[in-house]
Amino acid sequence: MKYDLNLSEEEHRQSNLFSSAKKMWPLIAAEKKVIIIALFATIIHSLLSLASPRLMAHTIDNYIALGDFGGVIFFAPIILVLFLLGLVAQYAQIRIMGEVGQRVLFRLRNKIFNKLQELPVAFFNQNKAGDLISRINNDTEKINIFFSQALVQFVGSLFLMTGSAIFLIFLNARLGGATLAPAFVLVIITLLLSPWLKKTNLHSARTLGNLSSEIQESLNNFKVIIAFNRRDFFNKRFQDVNRKNYVASIIAGVANNTFAPIYGLAANAGQLIILIYGIYLISNNLFTIGLLIGFLMYANNFYNPLRQLASLWASLQAALASWERVYEIMTLENDLQILPAVNKNETGGLLVFKDVDFQYNDSEKILHKINLNFERGKTYALVGPTGGGKTTTASLMARLYDPSAGQIFFNGQDIRSLSHEERTNKIGFILQEPILFSGTLRDNILYGNSELIKADKTKLEEIVARTGIDKIINRFEKGLDTTLLANGDAVSLGQKQLIAFIRAVLREPELLILDETTANIDTVTEKFLDDIIKKLPVSTTKVIIAHRLNTIDNADEIYFINAGEVLLAGSKDEALDLLLKRNSQS
Repeated sequence: MKYDLNLSEEEHRQSNLFSSAKKMWPLIAAEKKVIIIALFATIIHSLLSLASPRLMAHTIDNYIALGDFGGVIFFAPIILVLFLLGLVAQYAQIRIMGEVGQRVLFRLRNKIFNKLQELPVAFFNQNKAGDLISRINNDTEKINIFFSQALVQFVGSLFLMTGSAIFLIFLNARLGGATLAPAFVLVIITLLLSPWLKKTNLHSARTLGNLSSEIQESLNNFKVIIAFNRRDFFNKRFQDVNRKNYVASIIAGVANNTFAPIYGLAANAGQLIILIYGIYLISNNLFTIGLLIGFLMYANNFYNPLRQLASLWASLQAALASWERVYEIMTLENDLQILPAVNKNETGGLLVFKDVDFQYNDSEKILHKINLNFERGKTYALVGPTGGGKTTTASLMARLYDPSAGQIFFNGQDIRSLSHEERTNKIGFILQEPILFSGTLRDNILYGNSELIKADKTKLEEIVARTGIDKIINRFEKGLDTTLLANGDAVSLGQKQLIAFIRAVLREPELLILDETTANIDTVTEKFLDDIIKKLPVSTTKVIIAHRLNTIDNADEIYFINAGEVLLAGSKDEALDLLLKRNSQS
């Protein structure tokens, strides 16, 4: 299955405001009541803003123009109270929506991260970790900015603009129509520029993801960079990616600020129309000074929110572009589905491959018609040249992938019908490249072990002693309490393999897969590992992926894997002959 996180241009064009809002609704449904309160506060602020100009126009025409300062003293406190009430309503709206934005951000990031944990290994093979980090951090933050700062303000601005437009038409239809005329031009310009605005923000988000990926890759490989003295190479790569992001960010910034001067010009044009036309009406005794001032205030109440809408619209387009990148992850489904359990087949072995084919996406087949039968309690070795398909075969055994064709049975049951917990408890897989997590040694060896994770210190020490693992754990300075850094940077590769070995063995799995576990450890430690393996239940089936043939002396059967085919090699000498023959042919 393909898990590429890049929608086509056609798919982005098909996505619009209404479809995106529909997709977002489940995310904000829990905040419905709170958002309604914020909207109510916004509407109150807008109504108070609409009342003030009318009162001021009335005061000017009926009191100031006549020199009646008693009326001015009466209305001035009323107008001041309206302003203060508007301030309180606006603060309440900002405070409420700020909290809403943070809660939405919290839930969204949890939802994305939980989705990532549901996806198979193939997804992470096809997508860069840095880009995923950028989607979780940067893209969700843009969505948060829209919810916390723009959403209710967007609605409030529309309400205030609508009310101001009504008052402008009500006070004088002709002058009001002329004042609003530039706004209709803005609507057309906005509709024409919005697709370009969204496209530039999407491109900027993608280049930021690429930049994050490059930084993450460079930091992870910094030891190699130093060892080969190739700072210049990685510096050039970073500069190229950084420049692309810089250019994309500049274009997005220009696009996001395009509306502001255009909307500002329209606002100035509206005020100029009021002054010219209003003075003409006043000179013909068809208008008053107070109404002219009120008209100017209503025009400001119409065009100032319109200017805010310019930046809000840019924020909306950026949020929509980020939302599409986030939604791409949220809509993915794990193709490694759990099938309904059916009656067991009498396959005759613990693990059985029946005519198994495998390929990655659209690549050529890596495995062709593989048939294997691994019996309980036996030890099997998989040998062959690098790239022959050994690790891929082991990954299929652990169901990190599903076959492209054929079936795999575990204990007579289709392996796809095992739950994730059943599979990980019954199948232990020690990877060729061991992965550690920040925390203690205890945290790492109990990772994912549902049975032992709650065990107290005494019980855990008893289990460690019984299995013989204590000889390895005692090699660490503080034993189980030894602190490990992310990826185990504070320990050697050999120690990482030991920790991964302990993690798998403690489960006492029915099938234990060892992918060249002893490659980076000394012979004394290798003897310890052999002793630990011998203490596993006699029914445990062991599969050893060997690059060094001296590690398969005790194997009951040896399989030679090359070019997608599996041959029963027989003895170690026969396996060596097949390997030498293959090397001579290549």
